[in-house]
Order: sequence, then structure tokens, then C-alpha cells
Amino acid sequence: MRHILVVDDEAEIRSSLESILREEDYTVTSSGSAVEALELIRDVEYDVVLLDIWLPDGDGLDVLARIREMGLTAQPEVVIISGHGTIESAVRATKLGAYDFLEKPLSLERTLLVLKNATESRRLKQDNSEFQAQLAQKAYLSGDSVPLKALRQQIKLMAPTNGRVLIYGESGTGKERIARTMHAESLRGDRVFIELNCAAIPEDFIESELFGFRAGAVPGGPQEKRGTFERADGGTLFLDEVGDMSLKTQAKVLRALDEQRFYPVGASQPVHVDVRVIAATNKDLEDEIVKGNFREDLFYRLNVIPFFVPPLRDRVEDIPTLAQEFLQEFGRQYGRPHVEMAAEALAVLKSYHWPGNVRELRNVIERVLILNPKAQRIERKHLPVLVYRDGAREGTKAARTEDFGTLLQAREAYERDYILKKLDECRGNVSRAAEALGLERSHLYRKMKALGVSLKEA
Repeated sequence: MRHILVVDDEAEIRSSLESILREEDYTVTSSGSAVEALELIRDVEYDVVLLDIWLPDGDGLDVLARIREMGLTAQPEVVIISGHGTIESAVRATKLGAYDFLEKPLSLERTLLVLKNATESRRLKQDNSEFQAQLAQKAYLSGDSVPLKALRQQIKLMAPTNGRVLIYGESGTGKERIARTMHAESLRGDRVFIELNCAAIPEDFIESELFGFRAGAVPGGPQEKRGTFERADGGTLFLDEVGDMSLKTQAKVLRALDEQRFYPVGASQPVHVDVRVIAATNKDLEDEIVKGNFREDLFYRLNVIPFFVPPLRDRVEDIPTLAQEFLQEFGRQYGRPHVEMAAEALAVLKSYHWPGNVRELRNVIERVLILNPKAQRIERKHLPVLVYRDGAREGTKAARTEDFGTLLQAREAYERDYILKKLDECRGNVSRAAEALGLERSHLYRKMKALGVSLKEA
């Protein structure tokens, strides 16, 4: 929906432009003063502002300068209109970022052409901004394991279609990255990719996030907001953790998918869109249907093309490649581009079962670099305690919080692992380990005895 703000001190011109532009399927708001116009622009997102130079309470060019100083995330294009145009004012308007300059009396044909071009220019700027943000994100589909090769082949086959996709996988497996890759390789790859995490939005706000709202729908809030469906028009909308939607919202999403149109909150006219929807979940939606938490009809709309993302523990061969990429990424970020990973440390990483999947691996690599600022080579001893102890014993599973009955048991397990790690770093020298731990040697011996730690383990 293209929204135009007309700012002119002549009521007849405002009324005439409103009537003409509404016939051309624009949403139009008008104002007769500089102060009111600036307030409207702060509250509402406009595509184009038609701005008269002569206003009863200020200069239109000063208003233009104020608009550019607002720091709006989505700046409107501004077209200056004037009945007393001069070369100087046209030059100043251009320097201030005006899209074009129209002289009164306005030519209807030229005005409509300029507005069409201005709205398209703003859309292209927004798309470019979205693309830049997407390009800044690293792709994590690296690896040569059999499951990953099969996944790449499936993406290559399905991406060029407009079929809806439902991606299944545990948290942290890279479902968002797969959705982005699918979008990039689709026929919509030159348009926007919009993401909405359904689990992160409170139930009271998710409808407005999806469909937006119009003037007066949110008391005390902005007068207008475009939802993710509208922003994704022509591109791809990624609904992450779709299983966390309320049944009420599911019903509205179902209708939007069927009709490719929806009503923003508080709107009397529908918005028509062309959107490809990719959804993802870490839940068993068929089980959620049985429980009454998910609509069966929405499931079948979304589940046209199902994707199953394997957990990291099922593609261990990819861990060295991923670890090296993360090491390079964070090495550059923290000014240490030449940090290496020891083979022994990689072996430990491959032995760990990674309940948090690729996301956990990425976090571990970043943590290791931050906590060891002088290390040029990441050794086994630099790894976090949980990964270190679990990886050091092949075939064992790391302790999870549910494995402990009490807080005391959890604390003792952590202390035991930490003492073993320090003893290993100090090659079994209890005196040096005690110094590293900040304990008296006798105190450490007592701790070891109480926790059942023997030097043979270290």
C-alpha cells in the first residue's frame, strides 16, 4: 500500500490531490502546516511526501532538512512543490535530498509519473538495505557430510519453485540459513527476505507484526505500521518457530496464505500481496495437532515441501570445517586473523554431542577466543569445561541439567570437571594446580578426596 503525505497551505490543492491520488490506489494523508507534517512523519511511515515550499508556519525546505535529520529507519522520498520556484531553491532542495521539484500549477500527468518513480525508488532503496543486511550474514551450510550434500541437492531442486516449505530441525541446526539459501536460489532471489520469529513476539503483538496496523489501531502508539507480510511483498517471508503461534493467529495466517491478501489491524481495505512463505519449527507439528495446539489445515498449507535438517551430532565430519570458519570469522572480528585450531582440540570438538548444534559450536569458538586473548593456537585445554570433559571421554554424553537431582550435585560435578581440567593443564602437578585455582595445596587435596578425583584421571 503506497502512502503519500500532501503538505500544502492551500486546502483546495490538498483536497484535489487527495481525490486524484486515491483514485490511483494511493493511501493519502494531508496537512496544512510544517509542525503537523513533522509530527505525522515521526508517527507514520510514508513512501512520498509532497511538500510545498511556502507554509504558514515555516519553510518547506527547512521541513525537508528536519526530515533528513530525524534518523528514520525508512526515509520517505520528498518531492518539493512550489508556485514561486527559483533555481536557488531547486538547487538547495536537491542538496537536501529532495527526489524532484514540481512547479505550480501542477501537471497531473507529470505529478503521477514523479510519484510512481519516487515510490519505486524508495522500494528499491529498502530492498537494497535488506540485501546488504542479508549479505552481511555468513552462510553456515559448509561441510561435506552425506546429510549435508543431500540437503544441498534438495534445496537446489526445490528453491526455484514457489511451493511453500516447512523446515524441521532441532534448535540451532541452521534452519534460518537454509531458508535464506533457498530464497537466494529462487526466482525471488532479487527481492526481499523478511524473517519473523514467532516465538519471540508476545501473543498480543504477533498479529500486528504479521499484518501491520493503520491509524488509530494502537492507542498512544504510531499511527501506522507495515507488517511482515506487506514488507515481504514480491519476496519471501520466513516464519521461524511457527509452532508457537496461537490458534487465533494461525487462523488469520491460513486465510492470508489462501487469498494472498489480509486486513491490517484497524484497516477497512485489504492489502494484496505476492509472498512465498517458508516456515520452520523444532516441534512435531503432527503431535501438536493431536494435542489441539496447531491447526491441521494450516499444517497442510505449509507442509507442501518438507525439509529435515540433521543435528550436528549426525554430521560430525562437518565439525572441523565449521570450527575453522567460525575461528576465521571471530579471529578477524577480534583482530586475531591467524589463530589456529590444534588437531587435538578438533578431536575433542568432534567427540562432543552438541545439544545446541551449530549455534552452540559457534558460541563455543567465540567464547574460546574471548577468554584466551593471547593464544595463537587453540589447544584442548582452552575449550570450555563441559565440552572439554565430554570430548575427552569418547562415547560419553555430557552432563545435562536434568541429570542432577539437586543444586549441590550439579555444583560438585562442575567443580570436579574444573579441577580435572586444571590438573591436566598442570600435568598432574598438584601444587601448580592449587596455585592456578587460588587454593592452598592441602585444601585442594581435601577437595579432590571429597569429589573423588584421582591423579590417574588427570
